[in-house]
Amino acid sequence: MFKFITNRPFWVNLLVAIGVALLFLFLFLKMLGWITKHGAYLKVPAVTGMQTTDAVKLLEKQGFDVYIQDSVFTDTAARGIVLKQLPDPNATVKVNRTVFITVNRMIPPMIEMPRLEGQNLAFALTLLERNHLKLADTVFKPDFMIGSVLEQQYKGVRILPKTKIQWGSSITLVIGAGLGDEQMMVPTLVNMTYGEAKAYLADNGISLGGTIPYGKITDTATAFVYKQSPDSKDAEGKPQFIKSGQVMDLYISQVMISATDSITVNKKNQLP
Repeated sequence: MFKFITNRPFWVNLLVAIGVALLFLFLFLKMLGWITKHGAYLKVPAVTGMQTTDAVKLLEKQGFDVYIQDSVFTDTAARGIVLKQLPDPNATVKVNRTVFITVNRMIPPMIEMPRLEGQNLAFALTLLERNHLKLADTVFKPDFMIGSVLEQQYKGVRILPKTKIQWGSSITLVIGAGLGDEQMMVPTLVNMTYGEAKAYLADNGISLGGTIPYGKITDTATAFVYKQSPDSKDAEGKPQFIKSGQVMDLYISQVMISATDSITVNKKNQLP
């Protein structure tokens, strides 16, 4: 065999070697194309609007790799569905191409409660919409801040700004309705507990203004009212009157203070 090769001219052997190399290269490229499925194309099925699990099964069954690129939330679409896909539906791509999908979350995210108190009703409604919250109800309360939000409530309880709350939650707004025309006598709240006085004011449409403590207050609800402003009677002992929506200030102490002690406390506090 070696004699057959050595007896032939060099250029003949060179041509044979080049031919064999080209043949192997051709076979290699053919095998590579077969392995990688070169020239094989598929159409991407439309999975937008499908449940995520069903979309993934369909894509993988047709030879695609699937990658959940992002997870967002919108309350205008069903939860857990595919919102977007890339490549687009019916696009022609190579086999084994990765399809990226964006899905709608199953659970709404938590967001911060905006500050609505002190805003007018129209702007408060705009802020609710911007922050993906809903209006549950509006409750009108006598107050000189007519048309303004006095309090923001969630499930019947005041909710503070920046409190975490679920997207789409419903918020109740307490709105100032202006001062009532009907007058009532200023109630006597002295010697009531702060909790009782606060409830009485709320039931009669009178707004609680300032709460001025004397000494250390360990439990506000059980503290006692030792003075109020305005008082139930004027300097001449005649009844004073107040309208719904007007404000009363309460002076409280953790222990009951008698009328004489109250005068002493007022002097210490430099109260009028």
